[in-house]
Amino acid sequence: MSTYQIDSAHTHAQFKVRHLMVSNVKGDFDKVTGTVVLDDANHSLSSINVTVDVASISTREPQRDAHLKSADFFDVEKFPTITFVSKQVVKSGEDSFEVVGDLTIHGVTKTIDLDVEDVTPEVKDPFGLLRRGASAKATILRSDFGLKYNSILEAGGVAISDEVHITIDTEFTRQA
Repeated sequence: MSTYQIDSAHTHAQFKVRHLMVSNVKGDFDKVTGTVVLDDANHSLSSINVTVDVASISTREPQRDAHLKSADFFDVEKFPTITFVSKQVVKSGEDSFEVVGDLTIHGVTKTIDLDVEDVTPEVKDPFGLLRRGASAKATILRSDFGLKYNSILEAGGVAISDEVHITIDTEFTRQA
């Protein structure tokens, strides 16, 4: 069993949501921390514990970012972090896993499934750290987490889709 720290400089937590029913708006969170415990002999002993700093949100549009940080959406003052704590890790392929865990957003915790793939073998970097990487995907409904702000469009539909696609590309390290 090995314990790794998430390397924030090489980790990207991104989201995509449909805007005005015509295009996707993408954004990411720049500050992601946590630990990954991997047991290659018994995957059920593996675990993931992640914390995302909500104030680090970026959609490349400052006014939108400010609105997303407000009480209409994430309410960063009251709920400064998003967390994910795994409850079950099941190997689903050669380098992939189904990870079930509790996602907490806006003070609401729901169990979700993460599809984790491209889990790499361990490599030693030039500084003596042992590194691994992986990618994960999930789709959630933001309304499940109390993020219900929206407007109805004159032609029908809504300004912001309820469905949010999450993609995480991560690298994690342990001491050699």
